[in-house]
Amino acid sequence: MGTRRVTGPVSGRASGAARWLARLAVLAATGSLVVLALAVGDGGLVVVGAGLLGLVLCAVGIWWFVAHRGVVRLFGAVLGIAAPVDVLVLFGHRGLWRTALVLILCWAASLVCARAALVRARSRRRRRIVRAARPERAVLIMNPRSGGGKVGRFELVRRAEELGARVILLDPDAPADITALAREAVAEGADLLGVAGGDGTQALVAAVAAEHGLPFLVISAGTRNHFAMDLGLDRADPARCLDALTDGEELRVDLGDVSGRAFVNTVSFGAYADVVQRPGYRDDKAGTALALMPDLLLGEGARRLAARVGGTELLGRQALLVSNNPYTSPDVLDGAGRRPRLDEGVLGVLGIRVETAAQAADLAVRGSQSAALTVMTARRVEVSADADTIPVAVDGEALQLPTPVVCTLRPGALRVVVPRHRPGAIAPPPRVNWRRIVDLAFTTPRRRKARP
Repeated sequence: MGTRRVTGPVSGRASGAARWLARLAVLAATGSLVVLALAVGDGGLVVVGAGLLGLVLCAVGIWWFVAHRGVVRLFGAVLGIAAPVDVLVLFGHRGLWRTALVLILCWAASLVCARAALVRARSRRRRRIVRAARPERAVLIMNPRSGGGKVGRFELVRRAEELGARVILLDPDAPADITALAREAVAEGADLLGVAGGDGTQALVAAVAAEHGLPFLVISAGTRNHFAMDLGLDRADPARCLDALTDGEELRVDLGDVSGRAFVNTVSFGAYADVVQRPGYRDDKAGTALALMPDLLLGEGARRLAARVGGTELLGRQALLVSNNPYTSPDVLDGAGRRPRLDEGVLGVLGIRVETAAQAADLAVRGSQSAALTVMTARRVEVSADADTIPVAVDGEALQLPTPVVCTLRPGALRVVVPRHRPGAIAPPPRVNWRRIVDLAFTTPRRRKARP
């Protein structure tokens, strides 16, 4: 296998662009303050106050809708919809919509420029790229039901066999032991293992590949394919992943471990894990969650988790999510989160505790700064509860594991083979740090002295 290096400190042009974007961000933020100051006598404070009040009431309504039943749930739904609508009606009735629009546009422009400045200011990490050797006995396990039938829709079996791979097609009506199939393939001489399926299936085969030091091929044929997305693979056309068999590169990524079982994405405890266990979840996710949430959040049998995250104790959490490398934001809860790297060697930890409408409002206003949300990283997480076993969702798969449940990470344990030509992972927008923005805008970088 040949190697080449891609290097790249930030160029002077990129650094200059970052400074100007930071200055535009500061200018737009200042503009929003000026507009507010000029509009104080004409209802500027009403715009801000009404907007915050609408956000708070909407959050309270959503909390009542999720955490209660009956009349309270109905009232919560009405409040959650009526609050933002009433704010808009108020702006229109009092002629404040122009002020509100200018404030929103100025602040939005400020955030866009700030994030763009931070992206431009990022230093490019040196990455060692290893060309993958073409496998001679690749074995691919494919789930025909995964992703709504992507294996058949994209003719993955035929295309893989044309490239010389052997395909093991799972029988939807006869559940198979995926790990046993992967081990059997290794015993028969496979020099590459791959999976067309969801993240849960990916993790099972990835564990066998890591155990034997074999390359692992991810084929994005699942529903969400978080692992494939963060590897930069094409989720719209899983057939493109097969290009790695003939023109591939090898990446070293971390592999998570939860009580002896591998995971590539996340391990969930608490409310979400309880919901996933229910038989009707797969057919009606939203309905099942709404039916169970009042009991899971506030009922007498509501589960409370304790966790030791590194050297820190977390107590009384309703939900806890541990990820193979940290996500950049809590958006991972709704499937929108991304991991910028899969080789940092640390677990991401997200804990939630919301027991009142006031805490829900605080979370809506303050976001990641709220006391209701805990965001951490660690190399080891130990989760305990007042039970011998607890429900756990590992890469979306429902399990029951004995307590305490220990999550760790195996840095660089997995050799992932990806196509050389692929969309690439989209760098998630960085969190806006205004102190960093101001420094970037007004601090002149030092010029390096020329070497004699």
